Amino acid sequence: MTEHNHPNSDGENRTEPTLGQGGRKDGAQQNTAAPGNEKHESAAQSREDFLKHERRDERRHVRLSPPFHAKMPDDRVLTGGDLALGGFALYSEEALEPGTPVDISLLLEAGSAEFNVPVQARCVRSVPTDDGQAYKNAFEITSIEAPQREVLRRVIRAYLSGHHASIEDMVGGQDPQTPRKRSNTRRSTPPVSQPPKPWGRYIALFAAAGILALVAAATVYRNFMLIEPSFAAVTAPRIDIRAPGPGILEQHNLEAGDRVERDQYLTSVNNSDLQSDLILAEASHRYNSQLIENLQESLNNAGVEQVSLANSAQPGSGETVSFETASPEIARTRIEQFETARDYESSRISALQARMSQNEISSPCNCLVAWALSSADGTYINESERIMTLIRTEDEDDILVEALVHMSDIARIEPEQTAYVSLANSNEAIRAKVRNVALDIERQPRAGFPSWVRQQQNVASVLLVPEEPLPPESVGQPVDVRFAETPVLSAMSEWIWQGTSSVVSFVDEIYKTAVNESDEEAG
Repeated sequence: MTEHNHPNSDGENRTEPTLGQGGRKDGAQQNTAAPGNEKHESAAQSREDFLKHERRDERRHVRLSPPFHAKMPDDRVLTGGDLALGGFALYSEEALEPGTPVDISLLLEAGSAEFNVPVQARCVRSVPTDDGQAYKNAFEITSIEAPQREVLRRVIRAYLSGHHASIEDMVGGQDPQTPRKRSNTRRSTPPVSQPPKPWGRYIALFAAAGILALVAAATVYRNFMLIEPSFAAVTAPRIDIRAPGPGILEQHNLEAGDRVERDQYLTSVNNSDLQSDLILAEASHRYNSQLIENLQESLNNAGVEQVSLANSAQPGSGETVSFETASPEIARTRIEQFETARDYESSRISALQARMSQNEISSPCNCLVAWALSSADGTYINESERIMTLIRTEDEDDILVEALVHMSDIARIEPEQTAYVSLANSNEAIRAKVRNVALDIERQPRAGFPSWVRQQQNVASVLLVPEEPLPPESVGQPVDVRFAETPVLSAMSEWIWQGTSSVVSFVDEIYKTAVNESDEEAG
């Protein structure tokens, strides 16, 4: 290793490191310089192979001397002296003025190709060579684009690792490194490449095992840790429409599942006895009114000493109606009796009309028809016999869930406790709150709960208020209910259970669809 001292512009001597490219093979360099630069190339090739250390405050990179040229802005092509990531040196016939910024294109040899790296540089110094025939101009790179800097870095690292840069290595992605130690021995056999490990399979296997364990834990917690009632169903207030009296049920077109509005006409009962009584009462009323009118006309005639009177105020009483004569005083007394009988018949008519109006049945609420008696072929019904059953669905709190909980678990349930309700053929769990716990049912009857289930003696009735309104069509359907004592764990287990059920149902539907399509194609 030797050192060359060059005077700078301040008259000082500086020591610069340079990694020489000694031992180059013939034909490795391709001369792309312009005519007249033979002196520059001879000066560059006359250097010895040595390593010089440059000042770290100037470029902070080890210099090397690969074969390269530089194209100046005036189209002159100069031979390169040394090259680094921070700067480079060029040989020229005349000195350049230090501090002058120029746009230079570095022409770097890469095998049979050549890289053109445009940079913006500033001349640092210009000193004559040892033979005095040329000048060595040192440049500092002031601006270079990131892709061009990457090309320059890879070319320099190739020469530092003992290789000549080539376009094949650059395209192939080779990024040689400078070896710290060179091994003189070579492997006798090439290394055997091991196949890559199937990490994707391992990850999928572990994920499937984790999901299976999670589903199993949620199933165990849901079925063994949560409180499950012996029976639960969707219920709503029930209204029974009964016959006000005996008679024939009029024709109606209502069936189970129909909706009716408040005060909507439902049906009527044809009571022939009641109609007959009303007709007779009206006839008796007219008879008495006519008697009173005739007596009043007879008394109003002047000079009448005797008045003809009827012996009965009811023509249908069974007695033979006869007329007799009497004095005006007796006639006035009989008028009062006839008026009393007329008032009685008038009251009787009002009562019969009221009873007749009760036979016209209307809806008491906005309800859903749960059951209706058939009116075909003139169905005869007795008094208080049930005609229809309506379910009230007006308010949000009408449709509730009623569950029967065993007495051994009733101590673990309290008002406002959270529960999860799952409707039939549904994979979504609905949150609900416990409204009350009672040993007997409410006084108001509720539809949708079979009476034979309530005959159990060791259960209590629990009413649940769903957070989401349930459809009226679900009244009477059995549901799956789970009471949660730990809300977080219960919600997580319910979510996992419902998600797994959805996936299983989806796969089952796809399988059934595929089987049906295959059967149709085979048929």
